[in-house]
Amino acid sequence: MPAPSLRPYQREAVGRVIEHFRESDDPAVVVLPTGSGKSLVIAELARLARGRVLALAHVRELVEQNHAKYLAYGLEADIFSAGLGRKEAERQVVFGSVQSVVRSLDRFTSPPREQGGFTLLVIDECHRVSPAEDASYRRVIEQLRQANPRLKVLGLTATPYRLGQGFIYHRHHHGMVRGEADCFFRACVFEQPLRLMVKQGYLAEPARVDAAVERYDFSTLTPTTSGLFREEELNRVVASHRATPGIIAEVIERARDRRGVMLFAASVAHAEEILGYLPAAEAALITGETPSAERERIIAAFKTRELKYLVNVAVLTTGFDAPHVDLIAILRPTESVSLYQQIVGRGLRLSPGKRDCLILDYAGNPWDLYAPEVGSPRPDSDSEPVQVPCPACGHANLFWGKRDGDLVVEHFGRRCQGLVEGTSATPAFQERRGAASGAGKQFGAASGAVKPFSAASGAVKKQCEFRFRFKVCGDCGAENDIAARRCHGCGVQLVDADDKLKEALRLRDARVLRVAGMQLEATVNGRGLPRLKVIYHDEDGTTLAEWFALETPAQRRAFAAAFLRQHLRAPGVAFNPMTPEEVVADGGRLRHPDFVVGRKAGRHWQVREKLFDYVGRYRKAEEAG
Repeated sequence: MPAPSLRPYQREAVGRVIEHFRESDDPAVVVLPTGSGKSLVIAELARLARGRVLALAHVRELVEQNHAKYLAYGLEADIFSAGLGRKEAERQVVFGSVQSVVRSLDRFTSPPREQGGFTLLVIDECHRVSPAEDASYRRVIEQLRQANPRLKVLGLTATPYRLGQGFIYHRHHHGMVRGEADCFFRACVFEQPLRLMVKQGYLAEPARVDAAVERYDFSTLTPTTSGLFREEELNRVVASHRATPGIIAEVIERARDRRGVMLFAASVAHAEEILGYLPAAEAALITGETPSAERERIIAAFKTRELKYLVNVAVLTTGFDAPHVDLIAILRPTESVSLYQQIVGRGLRLSPGKRDCLILDYAGNPWDLYAPEVGSPRPDSDSEPVQVPCPACGHANLFWGKRDGDLVVEHFGRRCQGLVEGTSATPAFQERRGAASGAGKQFGAASGAVKPFSAASGAVKKQCEFRFRFKVCGDCGAENDIAARRCHGCGVQLVDADDKLKEALRLRDARVLRVAGMQLEATVNGRGLPRLKVIYHDEDGTTLAEWFALETPAQRRAFAAAFLRQHLRAPGVAFNPMTPEEVVADGGRLRHPDFVVGRKAGRHWQVREKLFDYVGRYRKAEEAG
């Protein structure tokens, strides 16, 4: 049998990984869609590596699949997986399950003398690596690092996103920041778009069809703080729902000329009801409680097409390979576009005679299969991904937001995601990079290697400093994240919003408004000059006002800095009103603060402080009742 041949994008992924690890010890991620051949990329990297390699996965099916691809090169490798009945860890390359490895860490931190310690750790489905330091993957990593501080860690996934966390890596090779600065994985060094995979014929065409029957309505449900829907709430929607028999009847009708059908249910009770409407001899159900042996039997029967319908509850979204699947029925809400892609991805692998994969969505999921993940929880059901250019560096940011036609009228972004050139690297950085380069020569030559986004000249890229939403340090004037507790500019502790309100409430010459609304008026001042009057009012009708002139360029710049910068629902989106009337006409693009603090100045009140994005112990006006 000839050795496997890599597709162009697989060769590029391998080249970028090698280049990255020759420059850095930072943990890296490769993003490849479901069905794109991550196993072959892992096998090629293991083949090229000069040191020892440990490739981990969370299910034995993936361990077996990755091991098989490596054997296809005519090479030998060990397997360390209790589920596969093998616990070998002596060869240069070991494929293991994380559950088995974490229980036998001494076998991996005290390797045979002739082999030495591991130099490369590869993690399949790496979005499962928890931020918690005591989680299984992190324990393995830390133990291997104790044996080899220069351990290279590579993760591969189709969906580099965790509910409740966001993106699992910090920087993307396209020159942008995606996850938090403390992400374990530092960089995504290669990503292959799903749309391109379909266009180039590497994946089957997803054919989404609007169902003609009644659907479930999950629109009133809101995810928990972890990003997941509560099962009891899902059950309230689907339990004995009158739509279920009609939905399954339509699935059966559309599946007449289909080979393999996967149905994704909202809960176990829902799945059991679905199973009852399917042809008994052709259908089976898998849940998280299905015994291992029974699960294996069902999956084997489905793969050999003894079964046509496979119902499951959130257990076959990753690590399941059945290329003949050509119909996906979704009867549950998906909390993110990543989960939606995981589900649909079960049906996109190529198979002889397969022309496409039919997607039937009965849950009203709003996701575009090809849309990128935004990286933060969707704030409400009306929000959609919007592109917002940074006024400072020009980077096209992707945030949740809202449009009026082509105009972005609101977004929820805080800071620009762009990476910009910083100062030249320090000698210490150059020394560290040189050491990493030396330690990184653990791979053989790879043809077609491509330079990643990091600059080989030693220039450092840093995140753009522009903030769309911010709070200002009273000491140095620096703009900080709205959740920051200490100023990034001077290091002083920022005054807590509750402390500001508490102090103002104690003053006799201060007025604190819990703002219920904001009114804009185009009027004139006492000398007959045009002015914009902004009136804030609370629930009882008490008001505070401020006035702005827009007659000269200097006045308009001052208005933009003092008012528009914080009041725009879509900060950073161009809005350059020339007159008070233009501001009033586009008042829908502005938001009001949560609290306003005024101080007495002679016979008048002056607005001194405005609090936006307030989170604290005082009630906001919108929370009344």
